[in-house]
Order: sequence, then C-alpha cells, then structure tokens
Amino acid sequence: MLLLATAISRLDLTIIITYLIGIMVIGIWAGYRKKASSTQFFLAGRSLKWPMIGAALFTANISTIHLVGLAASGFSEGIVVGNFEWMASFCLILLGLIFVPFYLRTKINTLPEFLEKRYSTTCRMIMAFITIWSALLVHIGVSLYAGAKVFDYFFGIPVVWSITIIAIVTAIYTILGGLRAIVVTDSIQAVLLLGGCVLLTVFAILKLPGAGIHSFAELRQAVQPDQLSMAHSLRDANGNFNEYSWLTVMIGYHVLGIWYWCTDQTIVQKTLGAKDMRNGQLGAVFAGVLKILPLFFMVLPGVLAYVLFSDQIAKPNDTLTVMIDNLLPIGLKGLFAAGLLAAVMSTVEAALNSTATVTAEDIVKRIRPETKDRTLVLIGRITACVVIVLAMIWSPYCERFRNIFVVINKVPMMFAPAITTVFVLGVFWKRGTKQAALATFIVGLVVGLA
Repeated sequence: MLLLATAISRLDLTIIITYLIGIMVIGIWAGYRKKASSTQFFLAGRSLKWPMIGAALFTANISTIHLVGLAASGFSEGIVVGNFEWMASFCLILLGLIFVPFYLRTKINTLPEFLEKRYSTTCRMIMAFITIWSALLVHIGVSLYAGAKVFDYFFGIPVVWSITIIAIVTAIYTILGGLRAIVVTDSIQAVLLLGGCVLLTVFAILKLPGAGIHSFAELRQAVQPDQLSMAHSLRDANGNFNEYSWLTVMIGYHVLGIWYWCTDQTIVQKTLGAKDMRNGQLGAVFAGVLKILPLFFMVLPGVLAYVLFSDQIAKPNDTLTVMIDNLLPIGLKGLFAAGLLAAVMSTVEAALNSTATVTAEDIVKRIRPETKDRTLVLIGRITACVVIVLAMIWSPYCERFRNIFVVINKVPMMFAPAITTVFVLGVFWKRGTKQAALATFIVGLVVGLA
C-alpha cells in the first residue's frame, strides 16, 4: 500500500495526480499517429519550430538532479556554480551556429550516422552503443532515482513507488507519441518548471527581512566569503586548489559541455527534427538564452537558504526540500512538486526517444537495411519499453553513490573527451581520417575507464 507523509495535503496530492494524468493525455493527443512513419515518430516529421526546440533542449537538461544539485551548490559554494550554466549558453550557441548546419545539411537522423558518413561504420556502432548505455545509466536511471528521493523525503512516497509511477507515465506518452509528444509536453513543463523556481525565489526574498536582511550589503555580510562572487581565485583560504576557480570554469567545462550540448543524441535530436535550418539554429540559441535563468532561480535560492535555514540543513543536498517545506503554502507545494515531476519526466522522455532512435536507425537498420519503416517504429517502441524497465531496475542502486550530482558529471568523462575530439575534428578538420577517429575512440575509452 502506498503510504504518504502527513505533510502532504489533499490539494497538493490532487494537483500532482492531475498533472500526471494531464501531461500523459496531452502527450498522447499531440504525438500519437496510428500509422506513424519513422521520420514522424523519431523526428516529429521534421516539422519543429524554434520555440518548441528551445524549450525541449532546456527541459531535457534540467532534471531533478539539476534542481537539487544547483540549490545544494548555491548553499555550499555560492553563485560561482552559475558559471557552468552560462557556459552552457556558449555551447548552445556553438550548436546553433556551427554543428546544426553540419547535421542538417548531411540529412542525418542520428549523430552516430554522422560519424559513419564522416569516418566509418565502426565509429558509428561505437557511438551508438555509448549513446544507449549513457542514456540508460545516467539520463534515465539516475534521474528517476533523484526524483524518487525528493518525493520520498518530502511526501513520504517510497522510492520504488515513485520510480515506478514516474517511469510508467513518462514511458506511455513517449512510446506512443514519439518526439512530437515530447516537445509539446516540454513546452508546458518548461513554463511549470521555471514558474515554480521563480515562486520559490520570490518567497525566499520576501522572507529575508524577517532574518534581518534589508539590503544587498547586509546579504553580503550574512553569507560566506565569495558566496556571492562569480569569480573565485585559483587557491582557497587554506592554499588548496579551488575546484571552482576561474581557470577551471574557463577551460575545464568545454570538453564535457561540447559533448553534452553538441554531440549527445538525447539533446541534439530536437534540432534534427527542425522544420528548417533557421528553426534549428534559433531553437538552440533560444535554449542558450533560457540557460541564463538557472543562476537567478536555481542557484541563488541556495544562497538565500544559507541565510534563512542553515540551522535546519544538515547536508547541502537537503537545501531544496527544506526550502519547499518552509516557504511554500499548501497548493503551491503541489505545484512545485509537479515542477519537480516535469524536471524528471522531461529528461527521461528525451533519453527514451534517443535510445529508441539509435537502436532502430543505427543498429537494426544498419544490420538489416531492408527493414520496413513501420517495423522500425515498432522496434523503437519496444526498445523504449526495454530500456525503461532496465532503468527502473538499475535506478535504486544509485543509493550507493554518495553524491549523484557528481556522478552525472564524472561518469560521462569516461567517454566525453573521446567523443568531443572525434566530432570537433570531424566538423573542423577535413584531413581527419577514419583510422585516427577509431584510435581516438579506443584510447579515450581506455583512459576514461582506467
């Protein structure tokens, strides 16, 4: 039997249930076609306009891990973490101005397909398997666990129940509706997600006078040194290397950032479904504009929590849930919970669609070119079912990780440098050979795994 914490009201629970049912119905209505072609299912018939593309790119990135992690980082390190959000804007501009034109001109359905056209079939297959496993383990598995932990803490919903409910609802409209269902629901989820974060920030600011903070100068005095600074020195007060120094931000981010924003199928697939080049490019740039906002509405609240609730926050990862519990009234708690659900579901749905696409287009169609179009769609749907079940099985094991926000950054570093190198050379250097690309993959994966 599902046991709920007494802290949740019937109104909040009604909002959450209404959201789950509503988003599922809208997704199916928007995307389901009885005789959908592979292009319609995987790429929304290449009909997407830039506002939907931008919103989908943004929400695919902002998972519950992100929300919890950014608030925690704001509480412990300060707004310096917002630099990584702003660096993402730079990477999205690169995606729009440089990578999208290459991808759309070659008329590819997947990024592994781009590697085959540029290098070899072997590179395509390596990239396909990396895409599937990274989506299953990181994008889907860890996201489900992070969302479940928040609901367990805040509402008393057991982790296994939360994982099951979120996974089933998301899988239903994703498997039936394809990419169009995803981008339509993401447009709603983007508004809900950002609206909830703005509300939480406003309530935190309004509570500052009660804590004796009436001006920005008083706020600076109340926080830790450099907690409101965007640029940190190379060494901290103890002489140790500062992992958030300006040098780390300027140099270290781009390897992971370019892989994620410019070469990861889960992210880039939205631009591949663009109506035309202009919409693909504008969609990426619009997402870059949206990535400016998390500093103010996801990181800054963590800083405010340091002033308001430091006595209640035992661990930085508790920051977001403590703020929700203390700041939001009945009704708005349910609305914010729906925003947290939106964050989880938007990441999971994007990864499910990408694994379905890569399996059908890069593995099945490559091995059996004569496969019928409708069969590819069926294979994609079956793949999504299998992947979500495997992710549900794997997700509870994330309990063993001490910090899941660190995990989602460190795990991709096993393969991100190799993929980034191969794609960048493939786009910018015409002399890059298939032998060099394969060697880069092998060496990069060996070093990453070691």
